[in-house]
Amino acid sequence: MTVRSTVNATVGFAIFLFLWYLATHGNEVGDLPSPWMTVVALGEVSSQGILWQNVVASVFRVAWGFILAAAVGIPLGIALGWNMLLRETLNPLVQALRPISPIAWLPFAVIMFGGHALSSDLSAIFLLFLSAFFPIVTSATSATISLDLKYIRSASNFGIEGIDLFRRVVLPAAFPQILTGLRLALGISWVVVVAAEMLGVETGLGYQVMDSRNALRMDYVAAAMVVIAVIGLLLDTGMARIESIVLARRGISRR
Repeated sequence: MTVRSTVNATVGFAIFLFLWYLATHGNEVGDLPSPWMTVVALGEVSSQGILWQNVVASVFRVAWGFILAAAVGIPLGIALGWNMLLRETLNPLVQALRPISPIAWLPFAVIMFGGHALSSDLSAIFLLFLSAFFPIVTSATSATISLDLKYIRSASNFGIEGIDLFRRVVLPAAFPQILTGLRLALGISWVVVVAAEMLGVETGLGYQVMDSRNALRMDYVAAAMVVIAVIGLLLDTGMARIESIVLARRGISRR
């Protein structure tokens, strides 16, 4: 980030905190915790060690779900974009399943992996896999379809075919757009893991939100929400940085 963008982002957060303060000013009940109450609560849950255990649990689930989705979604998306017969056969199914909320798959996750809802990491990882898979496969398909034919023709002139064509031409040319899909998928996964953990799992940031609400500790709820927001910002910033590096190496400038 440049100095200018950092200053602008700081101003944006300052405005948000000020509006938050105004919304909670004079609130004596504590149902709407102020920024300072949230900071105090954040210190309390951090000192207890519970917060970091929940952060690790949520990040662990997201990482595995995201990695598995990328490992399956990118090759499948490229295959769908490259082969018209395969695309006409499978893409309608992918687009039909894509609008279904990952949380709607929860009953099937319980049946497949057993136990109570989301009691195991496998159930959560399965839901996170679904949440990331469809954006990834869709972006990979679109990137391959929109591939400039001049790359393919140039490669053919040099005798590059088969696996080498995909490895040296197709994947590098499609990767910037695929990377955008990965960034989107990671953000969706982080949203879904919190929502999934609020449904009954006994670890994770989503569970901490629900457990704090049941204990009527709204300041703890706000503290967990702040942590969720910070980690989400870090994940998105990291992916944006990787995207910028990839585009810069390809000589593509960004606004």
